[in-house]
Amino acid sequence: MLSDIEISRAATLHPIADIALRAGIPADAIEPYGHYKAKIDLGRLDPGDAAGKLILVTAINPTPAGEGKTTTSVGLADALNRIGKRTMLCLREPSLGPCFGTKGGAAGGGYAQVVPMEDINLHFTGDFHAITSAHNLLAAMIDNHVYWGNALDIDVRRVVWPRVADMNDRALRDIVQSLNGPGNGYPRQSGFEITVASEVMAILCLADGFADLEARLSRIVIGHTRDKRPVTARDLKADGAMAVLLAQAIKPNLVQTLEGNPALVHGGPFANIAHGCNSVIATRTGLKLADYVVTEAGFGADLGAEKFFDIKCRQAGLRPDAVVIVATVRALKMNGGIDKADLAHPDVDAVRRGAVNLVRHIENVRQFGVPAVVAINRFHTDSDAELAAIAAIAETHGSQAILCTHWSDGGAGAEDLARRVAEIAQTPSQFAPLYDDGIALFDKISTVATRIYRAEAAVAAPAVRAKLAQWEADGYGHLPVCIAKTQYSFSTDPALLGAPTGHIVSVRDVRLSAGAGFVVAICGAIRTMPGLPRVPAAESIRVDAEGLIEGLF
Repeated sequence: MLSDIEISRAATLHPIADIALRAGIPADAIEPYGHYKAKIDLGRLDPGDAAGKLILVTAINPTPAGEGKTTTSVGLADALNRIGKRTMLCLREPSLGPCFGTKGGAAGGGYAQVVPMEDINLHFTGDFHAITSAHNLLAAMIDNHVYWGNALDIDVRRVVWPRVADMNDRALRDIVQSLNGPGNGYPRQSGFEITVASEVMAILCLADGFADLEARLSRIVIGHTRDKRPVTARDLKADGAMAVLLAQAIKPNLVQTLEGNPALVHGGPFANIAHGCNSVIATRTGLKLADYVVTEAGFGADLGAEKFFDIKCRQAGLRPDAVVIVATVRALKMNGGIDKADLAHPDVDAVRRGAVNLVRHIENVRQFGVPAVVAINRFHTDSDAELAAIAAIAETHGSQAILCTHWSDGGAGAEDLARRVAEIAQTPSQFAPLYDDGIALFDKISTVATRIYRAEAAVAAPAVRAKLAQWEADGYGHLPVCIAKTQYSFSTDPALLGAPTGHIVSVRDVRLSAGAGFVVAICGAIRTMPGLPRVPAAESIRVDAEGLIEGLF
């Protein structure tokens, strides 16, 4: 059996100009980055309406058994093109941290990949480096302003802007900076987050153009003065330079699938600590160029899909037409209490026990008024009885489960799914966000906790409540909320699998992302700077004697 990277290398890629032509992008609108990837100059595209059908791919809660959400997104896009539907794929860019940690890359798998796989998973077109640089420029300008007299009277105890790095590095979570004398500035406690958690990343992904990008950057609140007035990036005169660093990064990236279909890969916030969706610019571009756009949201539907609906669609005025919920027999058995080592053994009862997780996601998607279909990403160890059990459970709960073999068969293995998606997308959805803009910020958090996570309640310390009340008084009460919590469970306890109810969602901190346009609620033990595992993937990644990268998956 060939590995993902071997399959990728064996493929015959088309010149990126040919992919652009197939997508309806004029030659003068592409800026090539080598032979097989390019930036798109949006100013040279026809400014037509974004009239395509929007299909979201989401999933059950992730497990070590794997679900294959990106693989299914690629397979579905290829399959829609195979059945005659002009389709564009819109994905997030992978972060270097997971590539060298546990999760690995995010370019799909098997015969449902976007390529060139190595480039996409590593430095790609430099977008993440630009975001990291823009974020850290603002951090440097904060400390520089304080060093040279602090004319804004910034209270260094109330600076909330950390630095970022696109790598899992737990040693940087909490640091003391500016040591070794006055020439290095004023010592203070600070820290690093991973680049995908940066508000700059969220801004890039939610902006509708360069002017909006710069305006959002200017609204970033970096901290407060000694008399508790907010200080913004505009106050520090940093917004213009930050925008300059992002001038290329804001242009969407064009690549291709293994079957030669166009794909826009742009932006990459994680859904467990950020809002988890690719850029609005890429999605809107796809909707202008194609009849169907297939996009994904990170992790399970309780995180990625909820934020896609309540943040991205709300801000961008998007109306999704259908949702695909990816599930596997293996992952449902883990939710049913089976250890990873025993997943190859058929166990219909375990599938039925674990299917409560799938049912919960079906019910949750229905709350947004969008029809959902279940994609069973098949593994060779799945038994017919296990697959039949999933199909029966999905049907009982008003959905349909469709068997897919895109990992081994490419787009041909997802044609049944494509036909069903195209069918249900013909009827306009009744999409609506979960909550109204006008309710209080903590009520928004509570709404997500009780209606999506099925918690008994959300709780927060008085200091957290006071922050929310102050932000409401400052005019930020209309913003949606972005809940940062574990991706492994509906609760804040990653070990609580299945479909728990009656648990408590404890909000330990809140952060204002005024530029991105949401409030982040940090729950449980979730961290915005991950660490590497005991045996990181980096130990096996190398360049062989022929100059080829090995160990990247």
